[in-house]
Amino acid sequence: MDNTGISHPDFRITHEETPSEVLIAGFSSFGLAGLTAVDFIVDHLELEETGHLTVEGLPSVTPFLEGRPRHHTRLFSRPDIDVTLLVGEVFVPAEFGTQFSNVILDWMEGHGVGEIAVLAGVPIAHGPDEHRTYYVATDDYREARLQSSDIPPMGRGFFAGTNAALVERGIESPLGVGVYVTPVHAQVPDVEAAIRLVDAVDDVYGLGVDSRPLETFAESVRQYYAELANRLEENEADLPEDRMYM
Repeated sequence: MDNTGISHPDFRITHEETPSEVLIAGFSSFGLAGLTAVDFIVDHLELEETGHLTVEGLPSVTPFLEGRPRHHTRLFSRPDIDVTLLVGEVFVPAEFGTQFSNVILDWMEGHGVGEIAVLAGVPIAHGPDEHRTYYVATDDYREARLQSSDIPPMGRGFFAGTNAALVERGIESPLGVGVYVTPVHAQVPDVEAAIRLVDAVDDVYGLGVDSRPLETFAESVRQYYAELANRLEENEADLPEDRMYM
């Protein structure tokens, strides 16, 4: 996609309910593992839509289900669960990652949200023994959430785009930022990768989510994810390469 002439997309968050202190997010990226994982958690916990994000200045994406249109980036929560889920189906080019992440983080700071956990798949070369979830997290997030967890740290590498901007801002602010990453394959969605991410976030936050039905869930929306993946492929030149070294 040619982004010539797009200089300042306008991202805005609107919400009807006070968000929880924890935000768990999944965005459109290679393999759609993070997006599949958060979408499944929303469905499994029967969360209600409580807000959305809009953007002007990027190509429009308006998903619909059973004839009903919906916002591409939505917030979900429930009064008796202490997390808010962000499901992001819009592709944000790497050069707008900082602006996109700053809108999310500014909103968090302004509404009492103290930490964000991002679920993501990364297309890296890996062996069968490396089919697991790793973390990259700021010190405050690690101390608060990962001291008793068996999830290992990602050994070495770097992020680009939205995840890079989120982590960088987290280093310099009181906001805790944790990114859970797992290797993904080209198939869409990479269900095994999504299962690993669901299990990881359930282990950390104790959500009571059973990942076993995710195979059936993913199959029921596979065509939808395939169409979304086609949009990502159209923008393949804009996708950053996350270089991770195990």
